[in-house]
Amino acid sequence: MTRQNYANQQAKIQKEIERLNKQAQLLQSKQRKPVISSILRSMKEYGITPEEISAAYGKPGAKAHASGLSKAPKVAKASGTKKPVAPKYRHPATSATWTGRGKAPLWIVEAEKNGQTRQQFLI
Repeated sequence: MTRQNYANQQAKIQKEIERLNKQAQLLQSKQRKPVISSILRSMKEYGITPEEISAAYGKPGAKAHASGLSKAPKVAKASGTKKPVAPKYRHPATSATWTGRGKAPLWIVEAEKNGQTRQQFLI
């Protein structure tokens, strides 16, 4: 395939992509219009203001009116809530503690470099 043929093919493909993108945007706007109209009808029917909708989404700067809407409640993770873990290690001089979970604090790391063991810091 010559460079000219390649460039022509690429230009045709690019035009087709642009045409399809425009077609997709038109289809999306046609589908969205009735949904937006339905939402506006419901808002008018129940006296809901745009500010209340913003407050329900938790957007900053928006205030809920007297209808009682407030920021949406936070949903707990599916795995449940995390409970605090009791400390397992304590530094004798500073009384700093560590649960033994996650990355070890510097005082443990430095003590291990100096030949001490974690068992020496057990509570």
